[in-house]
Amino acid sequence: MKKRWVIPDVHGCVSTLKTLIGEQIRPARYDQLYFLGDYIDRGPDPKGVIDYIRELQKDEYSITLLRGNHEDFLLELYDAGIRTSRSWLPGLRNRRMASWLAIGGRETLRSFRVKNLGEIPAEYFDWMRSLEYFKELDDFILVHAGLNFNADHPFEDKHSMLWVRDFKVDPEKTGNRRIIHGHVPVHLEMIDLSVKQKYYPFIDLDNGPYIRGKDGFGNLVALELGEMRMVIQDNRDW
Repeated sequence: MKKRWVIPDVHGCVSTLKTLIGEQIRPARYDQLYFLGDYIDRGPDPKGVIDYIRELQKDEYSITLLRGNHEDFLLELYDAGIRTSRSWLPGLRNRRMASWLAIGGRETLRSFRVKNLGEIPAEYFDWMRSLEYFKELDDFILVHAGLNFNADHPFEDKHSMLWVRDFKVDPEKTGNRRIIHGHVPVHLEMIDLSVKQKYYPFIDLDNGPYIRGKDGFGNLVALELGEMRMVIQDNRDW
């Protein structure tokens, strides 16, 4: 039977991802892998994460890739700095760059072995630009961060899909489907509880695989949607 696996924020932890997929999930070619975004920043090898996923795509695994706020932020900087958008003042651009470096950008540059964004091959930005904002399934809605239910049309608010940190689900606007997202790391017990309790309207799968020395965090979690079975991979990158 076809399995559907959801994998949240990887954040540069490529060895952890490879172990999760190669030793625990072991997907068949007809299985479906859904990634919730945030492949880059924070962890030691963001380039390796993208390269590994692109290899899976080339090997014709069934993969759906969503955009995270970290990819969106990097694209914003690239478009503003490399393509010299006139709408950006130099001081503002520098402040935005400093913000990105502070949330894991340094690790991304180090992984690509470059000192500035212009040295990263354009094919990686093209790959990020192709990422989807959300995915609707019969029984679930997959998105990186969440939805803005204060809006009349939540699926038109792309910024909230990438950045929102707190939301109250309106089941009428989701067709009574549960939302599965990442973006905000939560304790492993909270993830387990939300998976097992069907009345929870959303499941946050992000356990912060890059987090070290904090009890209940630091794992890469995957959820199989058919059996609602969760697998947990401890970090293999440190």
